[in-house]
Amino acid sequence: MAAMAAMVCLAQEQSGTDAVVQAYNKLKAAEAAKDPAGIKQWAAETSRLAREAVKNAKDDEDGKKQADYARQVDIYTEYSLMAAAIQAKDPKDTVALVDQLRLQNSKSQYMTEAAGPYLNALRQTSGAEKAGEAATEILKDVPDNEDALLMAADLSQSRKEPDKMLDYATRLVQVLQTKAAPAGVPAAEWEKQKNTKLGLGYWYQGLGYNSQEKFAEADKALRQAVPLLPAGSSVLGVGLFNLGLADYKLAKATKGKPNRAMLEDALKYSQESAAIKSPSQGQAAENAKAIKGELGAPARRKR
Repeated sequence: MAAMAAMVCLAQEQSGTDAVVQAYNKLKAAEAAKDPAGIKQWAAETSRLAREAVKNAKDDEDGKKQADYARQVDIYTEYSLMAAAIQAKDPKDTVALVDQLRLQNSKSQYMTEAAGPYLNALRQTSGAEKAGEAATEILKDVPDNEDALLMAADLSQSRKEPDKMLDYATRLVQVLQTKAAPAGVPAAEWEKQKNTKLGLGYWYQGLGYNSQEKFAEADKALRQAVPLLPAGSSVLGVGLFNLGLADYKLAKATKGKPNRAMLEDALKYSQESAAIKSPSQGQAAENAKAIKGELGAPARRKR
C-alpha cells in the first residue's frame, strides 16, 4: 500500500499540474480529512479524468509518461475507496464507497478486501436478501471470494435452493482449503477466521447433501462442521440435528438389521441437538425419543 502511494507521488513529479493531479490532490485531502463522501466524490472524478488522460495521451515519450501516471492514479482511486470503506464507522458509508469501487471496476484487485465489510454493511442497512444478491453479483467478477460465497450460500438456503447452496458451499470449502493467510493478517488470526468460515461451508454442504438424500456425504461434511461451529449456537443445533438425521438414514439403509453403531450416533447427535435452542430443537427431541425406543426394543426371538 505504501508502495502504491510512493509510485503515484513519483509519477506526479513527472507529469506536471494537470487536471488529473489536481483531482488526485483533492482526493488525498479528503482522505486526510477522513471524509467518506469526499473520498467517494473525488475518487470518481479522479478516475474519470485519469481514464480520459490515458485515452487522449500523445504517442510520444511525454505522452506515455502521462498515461502511465494516469493509470497509476486510477488504480490508486480503487485502493482509496477500499481503504476508506474498511475504516468507515457508518455502514452506509461502507456501502456507498464500495458501490463506487464496483462501478469503477467490478474486477478490482481491492474487491477481495472490500467484499466482506461491504456485504456485512449491506446486510445491516438493507437486509440479508439484498446482501446475498450483491454477493452473487460479486462472484461473477471475483469467483473465489470466500465472503461472497458464504453470503451466496446463505441466500440460497433462505430461498430453499439446496442445489445452489451446495454448489456455493463446495466452492467455499475448496477456496479455503488452499488459501494462504492474506497479507498483514497474523497466521493465528487467519487460522481462526478460516476455521469459522470452513465450519459454515461444511455445514451448508451437509444440509445440501441431506436434501439430495446423499447421506454418506452429509455425514462426512457435518462431522467436519460440528467441531468448528460455535458452542451452544443455533447453527450448531441445526447441524447436529442434520447429522443425526443422516446417520439414522445410513443406519436404516443397511441390509437386514439396522447398523446399531450408526443408530447410536444418530441418538447421540439428536440428543445434543435437542439440548440447544434452534429451529430444530423440538424435532431433534422427538427423533431422539424414537431412536432410543428402537435401540431399546428387545430383539425378536426366532420361531
